[in-house]
Amino acid sequence: MKVNRVEVFDIHCPDRPAWTPVFVRIHTDEGISGVGEAGLAYDLGHSAAASMIKEMAEAFLIGHDPFQTELLWSRMLRESFWGLGGGPVVYAAMSAIDTALWDIKGKALNLPVYQLLGGKVNPELRTYASQLQFDWDSEFKALVQPHEYAEAAHKAIAEGYDAVKVDPIQYDKDGNTYYDRTKLISRAEMKLYRARMQAIREAVGDEVDIIFECHSLPGATSAIQIADIAEEFDCMYYEEPVNYLNHSLHAKVANKTSVPIAGGERLYNRWGVRPYFEDQSIDVLQPDIGLCGGFTETKKVCDYADIFDIRIQAHVCGGPVATAASLHLETAIPNFLIHEHHTYAIKKWNRELCLQDPQPKNGIFRVSEEPGLGIELNDEIVMRSARVEIK
Repeated sequence: MKVNRVEVFDIHCPDRPAWTPVFVRIHTDEGISGVGEAGLAYDLGHSAAASMIKEMAEAFLIGHDPFQTELLWSRMLRESFWGLGGGPVVYAAMSAIDTALWDIKGKALNLPVYQLLGGKVNPELRTYASQLQFDWDSEFKALVQPHEYAEAAHKAIAEGYDAVKVDPIQYDKDGNTYYDRTKLISRAEMKLYRARMQAIREAVGDEVDIIFECHSLPGATSAIQIADIAEEFDCMYYEEPVNYLNHSLHAKVANKTSVPIAGGERLYNRWGVRPYFEDQSIDVLQPDIGLCGGFTETKKVCDYADIFDIRIQAHVCGGPVATAASLHLETAIPNFLIHEHHTYAIKKWNRELCLQDPQPKNGIFRVSEEPGLGIELNDEIVMRSARVEIK
């Protein structure tokens, strides 16, 4: 079997222009194709990732055996030159390609991908409703008032979730987005964040888990300030309290709070996670299969994490292909903790991108038993967007 054609889709969603998933579909001379997704569906970088997939397909894929995932991953790492330096664009492209190759292997062998990763460890995947500050409904809405946070939490709980995630610091009192929370937090701001968290806790009760998200906006000192709120409301974990540019910041925060620290969506491989494992400053690792190197590398990262008793919650903020891939990984690893279901994943403009629509039932996901990933692009929708074909 040889790769003979590659399609790259840089998706445009008219109903949500800020949402830009990038898909790859790799074809073989035996008529089997596989799909993958780059982990840059939001903010900047999607077109760069699509272009990088094209260049890597031209350099490494055409004419090669798709079963040689280890060899092809190593070649993309070393022969791309930039792979040895890291960065989201290079690893997003590597990840999308690798995921699609595993999809091909599964289809060729008539097995779901999780079976190729070691079989089913977790038949049921507990799932949380993610990013309540954007509401939990069919339309996107930036929430400001505490009662709005309570209402969003009520909606999620009514659908059967017993865990939710929120970033209570993303919006100020007027609904403006914060991109930098490194300065000390004022008493008025702390009062607002505490009120939002209290509204959620009162809405869901004391048996529902709340995950406190920060998107790496704080500095170490402001993160320690905010950690008091995460402790007060008995949060399940405290996510991305600081950025990854200086890994020692995580240790400083971890040493000042009793709430478990989560992070990892902007760490791209074994080398990137190593210092956080060695200083034990991350308790829950959140690798994104669309950025961490696809199945070939992400499975290794999860096994590496298990040495340090670190639990895994894959970061999932992408199209349906990203969701499907994460479910296969999490089904097959012993250190799985919980699955992330982003509020974008329940929106029509995201759900229509694939023929299948993976959604949890009563807060529980089960992986597809179809060969490969069990998901296919919806050509009626994706063909409307920019597409490049490599032969």
